[in-house]
Amino acid sequence: MKRIAGILLVALALAGILWADTALSINGAGATFPYPMYSKWFDEYHRKNPNIQINYQSIGSGGGIKQVTEGTVDFGATDGPMNDEQLKAFQEKHGSGILHFPTVLGAVVPTYNIPGVEASLNFTPEALAGIFLGKITKWNDPAITDANKGIKLPANEIVVVHRAESSGTTYVWTDYLSKVSDEWKTKVGKGAAVNWPVGLGAKGNEAVTGTVKNTPNSVGYVELIYAEANKIPYGSVKNAAGVFVKASLAAVSAAAADAAKEMPEDFRVSITNVPGKSAYPISSFTWLLIPEKFSDAAKRDAIKGFVKWMLADGQTYAENLSYAKLPKEVVAMELKAIEKIQ
Repeated sequence: MKRIAGILLVALALAGILWADTALSINGAGATFPYPMYSKWFDEYHRKNPNIQINYQSIGSGGGIKQVTEGTVDFGATDGPMNDEQLKAFQEKHGSGILHFPTVLGAVVPTYNIPGVEASLNFTPEALAGIFLGKITKWNDPAITDANKGIKLPANEIVVVHRAESSGTTYVWTDYLSKVSDEWKTKVGKGAAVNWPVGLGAKGNEAVTGTVKNTPNSVGYVELIYAEANKIPYGSVKNAAGVFVKASLAAVSAAAADAAKEMPEDFRVSITNVPGKSAYPISSFTWLLIPEKFSDAAKRDAIKGFVKWMLADGQTYAENLSYAKLPKEVVAMELKAIEKIQ
């Protein structure tokens, strides 16, 4: 019996070695905006496919674009699509292109910490631009109070909090501000990293959330799930139709509806400040960045398998984490685009 037991132990040990040899590790990095969603997806996919482990570093969209371009990760992730110059840099380095795959939709919300004020505030585009330009400096400025009748706001100095690193959430925020404020567009512009006129920098959605939560009289911008998970207030934003809309799954889906019908083949599109009474104006797709060509066929097939799962079963997890599911028209386009990965 001892001999049989010994043989079994050896067999199990060998099986473990063989499993370790065949287990596939895939590495990605990038956006913090969808990190709660990706963390859930990668855990679920590993549970269903134990031989595939997808590791993801939540370092910001700029870091994701940089690392996938340098080839230090298998895929990247971003909330702001790569621009033509970045696409060219990838092409020149790798001799092939990179593909954008929308994964879910989310909302960037203005979140704040005003002692004694628990009400949900309304923000006009003019107020948000003025605050982040450093022109509106007190909470009781008429640009804020006029949209919040009946709420007593203090004469306290506003503390602005923004992202410190290259960030897709910043891209979405500044893309919106550039559309609603000519002064912002001229003086600051849109981008994953900008020269902020005012404010404190914090790294990642997590750190911006924490800084706002711990800093009286502060205001910042974060992805919706971070505000909800940390139970900090966030405001409604006046949209292009003149309606104050609070971020919700329905309001984000409304912002994506028209874009879905006219989605470009490369999936690079902005849905901030779109028309529509029910649309939340600071909404965005978020994307996986996947190289067109892989030298490792096993990794290529595993990533293609994950994307197919993400577009089907994976979408069912989105709403519980405050992300909106992809429109069916976009899913259909992506299922065809998967075949471009070689």
